[in-house]
Amino acid sequence: MRGHSRRKSIIGQLGRTTRAIALALLIPVLVSLSLMFITSTRYQRAMSRMETASGLKPVVGTELPERLFSVAAGQQRYGDSGVDDLLASVNETLDGLLEDAAGAGYLQLTVARRTMDTLSSYIDQVREGMDQGMAISKIELIVDEVRDVGDLVTDMLDDFVSVEIDAMSRSGARIQRIVWIAFLAEVLLLGIALFWAGEASHRLADTISSAIYQMEGSVFRLTSGNLKARVPDMEVEELSELANQINVMANRLESLIERSRLEQENLAKSELRLLQAQINPHFLYNTLDAIIWQAESGKSEEVIHLTRSLSDFFRITLSSGADWIPLEREARHLSGYLSIQKTRYRDILNYEIDIPEELQDGYIVKLLLQPLVENALYHGIKTRRGGGFIRVSARREGGQVRFVVEDTGKGMTREELRRVLAAMRSEAPAMAAGIAPAEGSSFGLRNVDTRIRLFYHQEKGLEIESGQGGTKVSFRVPLKSREEIANDEGVSG
Repeated sequence: MRGHSRRKSIIGQLGRTTRAIALALLIPVLVSLSLMFITSTRYQRAMSRMETASGLKPVVGTELPERLFSVAAGQQRYGDSGVDDLLASVNETLDGLLEDAAGAGYLQLTVARRTMDTLSSYIDQVREGMDQGMAISKIELIVDEVRDVGDLVTDMLDDFVSVEIDAMSRSGARIQRIVWIAFLAEVLLLGIALFWAGEASHRLADTISSAIYQMEGSVFRLTSGNLKARVPDMEVEELSELANQINVMANRLESLIERSRLEQENLAKSELRLLQAQINPHFLYNTLDAIIWQAESGKSEEVIHLTRSLSDFFRITLSSGADWIPLEREARHLSGYLSIQKTRYRDILNYEIDIPEELQDGYIVKLLLQPLVENALYHGIKTRRGGGFIRVSARREGGQVRFVVEDTGKGMTREELRRVLAAMRSEAPAMAAGIAPAEGSSFGLRNVDTRIRLFYHQEKGLEIESGQGGTKVSFRVPLKSREEIANDEGVSG
């Protein structure tokens, strides 16, 4: 769960960056638009108040006095003049302006409204004078007072309009400042947003590049043969599924290669078992001839000895198909083989087997020593005039046992040794190369070398030293207990 929480989504980061930039640019726009809307609304209301006040000026300054003068001149009756309705309309309009006005304009309107009350009292005097039959000259004087008061109200309305014009001018200046402030804020926020977007894009690019480099490195190690390499958990969510699929592919590839390796190993082991099962007919024929010859000579003890040695030899060679046998049986198998060959070759062969008893309970792969002894006999002792000596020994060295088969045969030249080593290290399968057990000195060596590296999973197999004084072949392998090899292909008790 923590790994998932650390992952970064490319789409998510781009979305967050876009939203942040949009929000950074939108806020000042919204603020400036709101302020401009409020200021514009106030501007429109001021314009409306100025128009209304301007519309009252001719009514108060001209129309009302003229109607009163017409009444005083007897041109029309007071009730038909509409003065009261006109006066009520002016007062109602002024009351409406007072409700909407503020500041100095409100003060001007308040004075104008109170002055209208004075004007109303003069109009009442005109009405009462007309009803009481007051002299026309006196009524004209009152009308003149109405005209003067009307002019005063008109002046007050002019002052109100001037105040509103000043207020509108200040509002215009405020709008201009708001526009400039909004513009500067937009530029500043745009710069900040672009810088932040650049940093976010750089971090995102670094994250993606790092993830891709990690993935590329893991894939390169896989293609280079490191099948344990895996793509680590990706921080980028969109790449995590690809990394998982690569790891799944690597797991399957490793499994397939391991399966193929095991199949190849089993095939090689099967081939080696088949080669080991091929009995050298010359050895068998010669041994049987020796038994017949000894029987015809009446040497029953020699017949029994040869027959028992041959029986032990083949019993241990076959080992019920087992691959691993105790070192004691390997030594007994080797002793039986040398005993038979000693009977055949008599004076030209002497040998010694020096394997300490404390090592003989350990298990080794069978038939590691006999092919080396056979090679020493046929290609070293037998071809040397006067015969020779074969010595087989085993000594513990650290956690392994070193086996040595050395002879005093004719040995090999450097060129011969090079050819033997080249044939022994050849990667071509023995059977595919047409090498039979009895052909050449390299077959037995190669057989043993291959089985050491195959069964013990070692890079190093046989070591060969040769010269005019003879040849020494050695190898080192660990001795194993029965429990350690209980799961192997076969164990002989």
